[in-house]
Amino acid sequence: MAKELYETISANSFYGYKFLGFFDDRAEADYKVNPEMVKGKIDDVYLFSKENCIDEIFCALPAGDDRKALPIIQFAEKNMIRCFIVPDFKRFIKKKVALSFLGDVSDAIPIITLREEPLLEFQNKAFKRLFDIVVSFVFLITIFPILYIVLGSIIKLTSKGPVFFKQTRTGKDAEDFTCYKFRTMMVNKDSDTLQATKGDARVTKIGAFMRKTNLDEMPQFINVLKGNMSIVGPRPHMLQHTKIYSELINEYMVRHFAKPGITGWAQVTGFRGETKDLEDMVGRVKRDVWYIENWSFWLDLKIIVLTVYNMIKGEENAY
Repeated sequence: MAKELYETISANSFYGYKFLGFFDDRAEADYKVNPEMVKGKIDDVYLFSKENCIDEIFCALPAGDDRKALPIIQFAEKNMIRCFIVPDFKRFIKKKVALSFLGDVSDAIPIITLREEPLLEFQNKAFKRLFDIVVSFVFLITIFPILYIVLGSIIKLTSKGPVFFKQTRTGKDAEDFTCYKFRTMMVNKDSDTLQATKGDARVTKIGAFMRKTNLDEMPQFINVLKGNMSIVGPRPHMLQHTKIYSELINEYMVRHFAKPGITGWAQVTGFRGETKDLEDMVGRVKRDVWYIENWSFWLDLKIIVLTVYNMIKGEENAY
């Protein structure tokens, strides 16, 4: 870890570090770095720090050597040297993590979490839900009735079947829910297992238009008002997809930490529509997880604006 830290700060001069040396208790033959860079044993760090007016010490001792770190920390505090602990867990965690504390301030237990989730904070969760309720309610009593009359009439006149298409999908915490859409296909027995493809014969003419402009998703504002969806979030997938991809992609189920959305970060960054191969779904999952880790109200607004823009120009991958 000390070697990796050195390589990182050496490759990024803007950090402003002047590296002065390693300290290692092992025999010279066991050094992981150039022996000339090792300035002594760990106990030599105290005198070296005083003689060279050291500003910062990074303690990157291997797991199991933690007791050696305590005297260094105490020395640093007494001599106005900033001391940083470099934890030795990169062997099994290869990504950014968040550190939190549980318990009293004086006796808190440090906990490493694999990702930050802004929507775990009550105020963020409450604000997002309030926004969902207000916007979906206003939409459902103003614009939606017009869409329902116009599109519903065309759907009924051009093909047999209901106006709405209802499908069970995977929601937050992997709980199933009924997702609403305007029906865009002829009624068929494969709708719950077979994804729409380019030139799909099942898609009606009005259905193709609604898919290209996202209008088929508008009934999902009912889901938003009910609370099993949000305006923005990872798109809900068919149960069949959840079953297949949860076994193929490690982080796939992480996307269910948040409520599914009518639109999402993956959809506005090129990962909407058919997933032709595994890489397409991997790309979608990565963006869904990124959204969960980086949520903000302004990000939601950005996604909504991009979605409206895509609705106006039409989406190439929507079929």
